[in-house]
Amino acid sequence: MHVRKRLFISLLGLAVAFIILLVLFIVYLALNWNLPWHRLILLLLVSLVIILLGIVTFGIIGIVLTIWSAKTIPSFQHLIRATLHILFPIALLLGRILGLSQERVRSSFIEVNNQMIRARREQVQSGQILVLAPHCLQNSECPHKITLDYNNCRRCGQCQVTELISLRERYGVNLAFATGGTLARRFVQVYRPRAIIAIACDRDLASGIQDASPLPVLGVLNERPCGPCFNTRVNLQDVEEAINFFCQ
Repeated sequence: MHVRKRLFISLLGLAVAFIILLVLFIVYLALNWNLPWHRLILLLLVSLVIILLGIVTFGIIGIVLTIWSAKTIPSFQHLIRATLHILFPIALLLGRILGLSQERVRSSFIEVNNQMIRARREQVQSGQILVLAPHCLQNSECPHKITLDYNNCRRCGQCQVTELISLRERYGVNLAFATGGTLARRFVQVYRPRAIIAIACDRDLASGIQDASPLPVLGVLNERPCGPCFNTRVNLQDVEEAINFFCQ
């Protein structure tokens, strides 16, 4: 298992340990509080937390089994999605407490997500795929903005917009450039894809993957040689491989 995937899964395990400690603390309060109705409330809380613990435990088991076997397990899918939604913010918090960068934790989550999507081996038509890219891939000095219409691109070769349009023409996928989450969600509503290939930084990818669930999203991290949101780049081979994966 890749080290980056191990990082996020380890943090999920720590999150479960945190929930167990919370249960034990509530049980301790319930047993030592004198007022009966307070004890009843605490015991109800224990029941709810134990149910939550059961969901996330089986969800983590489903994630590990899926990655280990490289095959999706249908009976675990709802539990896995619930686990990722519940534990992702806790994993980020634990990572911060342990001195891990948020970028490393989010990148590990994206690795786990991509492995889970690949295990599903979902095949779709090219016209049902949306390649969603950030507008910062365009050269910042270019006057021909492509956010609402990539056909404004003059294909001068000064940035990678030209190559992404060429991929769109070669494979027949949909292509859109977004300035942020709101516009990205709008493009998803317009194109109604069955699969998304999302290019973005770790923060936008992590939130976008969760927002799009249960749609399958393969995340491709962009490269930021000039800093965030400015003349970014992407590994075009990774994008093409993601297209081929969905079209296989």
